[in-house]
Formats: sequence, C-alpha cells, structure tokens
Amino acid sequence: MAMRASDRRLLGDRQGRRTMVWIMAIMIFLTVLAAAMGLSVASAGSALDRQLAGRLTVQVVEADAAKRDAAVARLLAGLRTAPVVARAVEVDRTELAELMRPWLGDAGLDADLPIPAMVDVDLRQSDDTAVAAVTRIAHAATPAARVDWHASWLAPVRGFLRTLGWVAFGLVAVMATATAAVVLLSARAGLDTHRGTIDILHMLGATDVQIARLFQQRIAVDTLTGGLIGTVAGLAVVLVVGLQIGGLESQVLAGLALSTADWLLIVATPIAFMLLAMVAARIAVLRALGQVL
Repeated sequence: MAMRASDRRLLGDRQGRRTMVWIMAIMIFLTVLAAAMGLSVASAGSALDRQLAGRLTVQVVEADAAKRDAAVARLLAGLRTAPVVARAVEVDRTELAELMRPWLGDAGLDADLPIPAMVDVDLRQSDDTAVAAVTRIAHAATPAARVDWHASWLAPVRGFLRTLGWVAFGLVAVMATATAAVVLLSARAGLDTHRGTIDILHMLGATDVQIARLFQQRIAVDTLTGGLIGTVAGLAVVLVVGLQIGGLESQVLAGLALSTADWLLIVATPIAFMLLAMVAARIAVLRALGQVL
C-alpha cells in the first residue's frame, strides 16, 4: 500500500505538534547561543595565539639615560643578528609616555622620572629554546634587562578560553542528546495515541517503514519550524551581544567575532537538528512497531 501525502492527517495531533514546535524552538535557541559562544571563544583563542605566542618584550631598566640608550643599542644589535628573532624594534618613547600618562599624570611625566626603554621582539618560533636565547642576548647586553614572554602571562587567559569553549561545545552535545530524547518520547506518545489508526493501516497493507515515514515527516516539519524560530531568536541575541562587544573597543574581546564559516554553521543548526530528529523518530517507531508485532 502506498501512502499519500494526504494520509499524514491520519496521525494529526494539533496540540501535541504545537508543543513540539515550541520545545524545539527553545532547545535550538539555547543551542545557537552555546554554539556561538563556543565558536567565538575558539576564534578569540586562535587570535591570541597568532598575536602573542611568538612575542616578547625586553625592558631595560636604567636610571641613567646615556647608559640606557647604549644598552638598548647593544640589545638591538644582538637581537637583530640572532637566528631565532624575526623582528626587534624599540617602542617609541613618546608612545610609551602616553601609555603611562593615565597612571603617572602630567605632573609625574614632567618630573623627569626614569622611564624604562622597551623593545618588542617577534620570534621565528615560539618555544622555550627561543625565549632562552633572547634572554641570554638581553643579559649579555645589559644586566638591567628584563624579558617578558607574552604567552606565559596570558596562559591563564588562554586556559580559561579553552575551558569556556569546551563547556559551550559540551552544551551543544547535551542539547543534541536532549533533542533526540524528546523526539523518542514524542514518537512513542504518537504511537500510543494513534494505535487504533496504525492497526487499521496495517490491515490495509501499510508496512512499518511507511508508517515510520509518516512520523518522520511530521517530526521533521515540527523540528524545522521550531528550529527556524529558535535560530532567528538566537541570532538576534548574538548580534546584540556582538554589537556591545564591538563598542567596548577591547583588543582581547575583539577576537570574539564570528567568521563567515561560523555564521554558516550556526545557520545550519535547524537543518542538522531536523536530520537528527528524523533519524531518532525512524529508529523509535520501527523499534516500537517491531516489539508490538
């Protein structure tokens, strides 16, 4: 017996379908938020790795200006000939003074306070060996040199971002599992509700696969409808939060921006959940019908 599209009304349940749609909307709304957080955190972590993993700052703390300038010259000469160094440049003194102005004020900067010289160093390879080589060059140039490896003091931040990302992706997995569970319960409830109709369809020649297909189509439509509602609501929240982050003008938070591929993955969420729901519904219905017969 071939099932026509009009036969889907035999298993209709308007109230149950409305409930299913809103449950899916809420779950996919939360999934979109979790996915957006996970993808943006992963992007921020990658941006930190690219920008800071191979960067050092060498400070020359010397009160005597002449000695400080001579030490900086020796330091730059040694760094620029080192194989592990890709770039070494002194931070502009005026720029450094502007960075210190909020803490020292105009009076403090005008008091001829000794300001340490700073040299930015980009490494060809980011590892302990390269850092140790730069440290030896710096100390050979002047005992007043202090080497700061950006990756070391940002390690806690990177670890926090990594943990946050795993939590977000874990939430996505939990939501997917919960969606499959809801579909299984919905399919079993539908079987119990329409047991008499299913028995009649069996007597008319319908197979278990054909009946399962009816449930698949119904649940797919409900999941996709709720998914679109939840995705639109989730994207609206993500856009609002993104605009607020952009207004903060923070270099660290700027890395939380989503790429085009990230947006495509988020938009594909309702389709992915629809496919998951169809597979879960098919398995549940076929297994239940097989146990009955």
